[in-house]
Amino acid sequence: MEKTTKALQPKEKAEVTTPAEQTRPGRAFTPAVDIFETDKALTIVADMPGVKSEDLDIDLHDNILSLKGDVTPPETEGEWDLYREYETGHYIREFTLGRLIDQSKIEAELKDGVLRLTLPKAEEATPRKITVKSA
Repeated sequence: MEKTTKALQPKEKAEVTTPAEQTRPGRAFTPAVDIFETDKALTIVADMPGVKSEDLDIDLHDNILSLKGDVTPPETEGEWDLYREYETGHYIREFTLGRLIDQSKIEAELKDGVLRLTLPKAEEATPRKITVKSA
């Protein structure tokens, strides 16, 4: 099985430019992702700074895996904005899953603004050694 290695490069939040993708008001961003592969699974790592687990929605429907998260402005009582670079809005990203992913075993973890999804491969997609019998 061929493996590909890519250098990690920093990315800024990219705003979704197609209005057809938005279903609610406010800014929408496409989170930067890295995708890794092993013999047993695919791993998607998505950059979602400011998203809390209760504000994250991961949905799987008709082989489409959807990631949606909300970033709200940090607010402290008695403070008001003088200058703000921290961008708030919604994260939206979708992936089409092939039949070789075991959809019933997908796992997700959100830690320090990074979402990690593990998509186990179905048994028929995992490499295996074939034993040769002698006659």
